[in-house]
Amino acid sequence: MRADGPPASPPAALRLNIDRDALAANWRTLDRLSGKARAGAAVKADAYGIGARIAVPLLWQAGCRDFFVTYVGEAADILDLVPSASIALLHGPLSDADAGWARATGVRPVINSHEQARRWLEAGGGLCDVMVDTGINRLGLPMAALGDALVQRLEIDVLMSHLASADEDVALNAIQRAGWDEARSALTHRRASLANSAGIVLGAAYHGDLTRPGLSLYGGIARAELAAEIQPVARPMAAIMQVRTLSAGDGVGYNSTFVAPAPMRVGVIALGYADGYLRCWSGGKGAMLFEGRRLPVLGRVSMDMTVIDLAEAPELGEGDWVEADYALVEGAAASGLSQYELLTLLGHRFAR
Repeated sequence: MRADGPPASPPAALRLNIDRDALAANWRTLDRLSGKARAGAAVKADAYGIGARIAVPLLWQAGCRDFFVTYVGEAADILDLVPSASIALLHGPLSDADAGWARATGVRPVINSHEQARRWLEAGGGLCDVMVDTGINRLGLPMAALGDALVQRLEIDVLMSHLASADEDVALNAIQRAGWDEARSALTHRRASLANSAGIVLGAAYHGDLTRPGLSLYGGIARAELAAEIQPVARPMAAIMQVRTLSAGDGVGYNSTFVAPAPMRVGVIALGYADGYLRCWSGGKGAMLFEGRRLPVLGRVSMDMTVIDLAEAPELGEGDWVEADYALVEGAAASGLSQYELLTLLGHRFAR
């Protein structure tokens, strides 16, 4: 082994090109659409696959001052990037150790239950957020617990709830808003928050003091009204590892689900389901792009590689790069995956 350590690794054969200007512009758009409220940012799940350590500084520079993560590890990952008091831990203190860590760092736990309230207060308490369940029936204090003596002792910064169906025009939206308004009257707090990306579009009654966009920060279209406002952020790219010439009758990939009808020139790219490019893209449903030309997927997507038709780009060779046809709205319709899944599936092997 070299005394000075191994050499730096060469560039990956996968990369996620991130439009940093688009990410910042999306936050400013969502902040503007939030009216009198300020927009925060959900940066959980590694900023929806974009990379939290890339996204958080860009969002801070754009003006964001509230960041929402899920677990302690996600908060720890960005502690050196923004003040700890700007980070909220959505799943709350799941253990006494979590509560002690939040106390020591200044990260705000989101209290979701009577047990979490007790745990936080026994750790010494301090500023926290509270989630109230108004109808999604996941995490959150039930409405009946708002008068609980333990809950009343909490020092609440953000009193929040979470909309179940903000992407649809359904009666549940107004029901949840009414429950949130009731909670605002029942608990002393500094700020109130209800709207996610889609909820921002529902109007001022849903905004409170702070909105919590996630999907649309990263290019997702949470409601049709946002289509003209939100810019794409992520472009998955893959290198061509090998070019092959098929003869008529040659099968491609596992189980030969594609058989060449005539001689064909194809490329094997460094992208597969281990990277989040799932088998649902097999059989021509997926494609790569090169200078606006579509290069269909042939046969089944494998764990580490995919075969594409190079007929429309005969100039491409080994070492050249292609872009996955991964527009979120269209990709969701074609694959059956949600826009959230399309983003968060993009694996760690992508250089960002």
